[in-house]
Amino acid sequence: MQTQLPIAKTIKTTPAEQRLTLNHISWDTYEKLLVAFGEHRAVRFHYDNGVLEFMVPLEAHENPSDFLGLFICTLVIESGLNLKCMASTTLRRKNLQKGAEPDKCYYIQNEPLVRGRTVDLDKDPPPDLVVEIDITYTDIDKDALYASLGIPEFWRFNGSVLTLYQLDQDQYHAVDTSPSLPWFSKDVFYHFLNQSKTVGEAQAVRDLKGWINQQLESCET
Repeated sequence: MQTQLPIAKTIKTTPAEQRLTLNHISWDTYEKLLVAFGEHRAVRFHYDNGVLEFMVPLEAHENPSDFLGLFICTLVIESGLNLKCMASTTLRRKNLQKGAEPDKCYYIQNEPLVRGRTVDLDKDPPPDLVVEIDITYTDIDKDALYASLGIPEFWRFNGSVLTLYQLDQDQYHAVDTSPSLPWFSKDVFYHFLNQSKTVGEAQAVRDLKGWINQQLESCET
């Protein structure tokens, strides 16, 4: 008689995120849950070899997530680059037994390869940049997860510290500057994040656009 393994549950509720972790979940069950919950839902899933985490983002999570998204889009667009925004699109590879729904993900360098159509990770390159907001502890090793999916660049923000990672030989290494936006430094993000809390997010973005234009003019002279 086959004995079913117990499912371990870890439930965490904080002002930033609500998390539920289940163990011994099959890939088939994971895919059925994705279909059952549908595309338009608050909960996000991360799956790694039988470990499934449900995460519901709260305000302290979503606010920095959206501001980082505004920040990245402004940097890319104002600097004359192109991008395809994928938001929290499910990134999954059955052969790796891994799936993720990041806070933000983007095609920048490889944008022309996926422009105007639905991405298929079995055929297309992975997104160039993925962003995760993790204010609280997660049972999923996000670094290993995104490295396995081949994401070249990974930004992680814990509410106060932004860490930039670059993939090198299947492992992430912390870097000071973004590989996708090499003229950007973390100090720039911290400055405009703090500014958004005093003058408002819209004004902070307007000021960011002015700063980018100044940098571009300096490069031309």
